[in-house]
Amino acid sequence: MFTPARRRRALRAAATAVALSAALLTAGCGASQDAAQDTKATSPSGGGFPVTIDNCGVKTTYDKAPARVVTIHQHPAELMLALGLKDRMVGTAFPDSAVLPELRKDYESIPELAEREPSFETVLDAEPDLVYGGYGSAFDEKAGRSRKAFRDAGVDTHLNREYCGKKRVTMEDTYEEIRTVGAIFGVSDRADKLVSDLRARVAKASTAVEGEPPVPVFVYDSGDKAAFTAGGKSLGTELIRLAGGTNVFADLDDVFGDVSWEQVVERRPEVVAIYDYAGAGSVEQKKEFLLAQPALKDVPAIRNKRFVVLPLTATLVGVRSAYAVDDLARGIRPESFR
Repeated sequence: MFTPARRRRALRAAATAVALSAALLTAGCGASQDAAQDTKATSPSGGGFPVTIDNCGVKTTYDKAPARVVTIHQHPAELMLALGLKDRMVGTAFPDSAVLPELRKDYESIPELAEREPSFETVLDAEPDLVYGGYGSAFDEKAGRSRKAFRDAGVDTHLNREYCGKKRVTMEDTYEEIRTVGAIFGVSDRADKLVSDLRARVAKASTAVEGEPPVPVFVYDSGDKAAFTAGGKSLGTELIRLAGGTNVFADLDDVFGDVSWEQVVERRPEVVAIYDYAGAGSVEQKKEFLLAQPALKDVPAIRNKRFVVLPLTATLVGVRSAYAVDDLARGIRPESFR
C-alpha cells in the first residue's frame, strides 16, 4: 500500500552525494574527515563581522548579514523565523507539514516559490544573497542547483549541518546549527537564548520520565513490502532516548533504511512513532495499514493501538526537534504527565 515517498528516496540519494563530496574535499585537502564535516564559524574576537563559516566543506565569509534569503525546505525557514529574521526572508519552498502555530502567521507572509524544490531560475528571480537549504536535495547538481552554480551567480549558500556527512546526528547538531545561523546574521544573542529555551524544553520532558525503564519504540515512516524506518544515525533515535524510549532499530547503521516486518514482530515495540509528511499517505491511512496486518496483531504497540505522531520536520535538525521530545515523552509515558 505504502512505499517510501519519492522525495524520501531523493533525500537519501542527495545526502549520500553530499557526504561523498565532503569526503572527497577532505581527501584533496589532506585534512581530517571530521574537520570537513563540521560546520564552524569564526569571527573577530568571537563576534561581529566579518564571520567565516565552514559549512560542509564550503567556506563562506560574510562581511555583513544577508538581507535577502530564500529557504528551501521548511525547517530552515522555521529556524530563521524563530530567530526573528522574517524581514530577511524573500522566499520559501517545499513545506513538509503544518507550521508551528507561533510561527504560522510570519511563515504565510513570505512568498512560497514552489511546492517542492524550486528551479535555479526561480530562486534567482527572487534576487537572494543567500540560499539556505534543509535537505541535500536543495542543492541538487543534476537539477542545476549546485552550490557552485549559486556561487558563480554571486549567491551564497548554506546547507543544514545534518547533511554534511556526519556519522550520527544529535541534539547538539540542532543547537550548533542555531548558533551558526545566529552568527551569520549577527544575532548570536538571540541564538543563545533560543538554544537555552530549547534545552530547557528537552530537560523538562526528559526529567518527567527519568528513572523509568526505556520503552521500545518503532518508527514507521512508510512502506508496505518492508518498513522504512529510522536507524541509529538518525536524530530520531536520540529524540526517542531523551523521551524515555529506545529505538528498536538503533542498530541499523544508517539514518533511514528498510527492515522486514518479521524483524518488527521480533523486536516487539510497545509504541509506534509515525512520521507525518505529504506524499506518503495520511496518518490515518498508515494506522489502518498497520492495524490490518495479521502478522502484526500480537505486537504490543499494534495490539494496544499506541501511536505517537510526529511531523517529519520535528525529527530534523531545527527548532522542532525539542518539541518532538516532549510529544514523544507524553506518548511513551503518558502517566508521567498526569
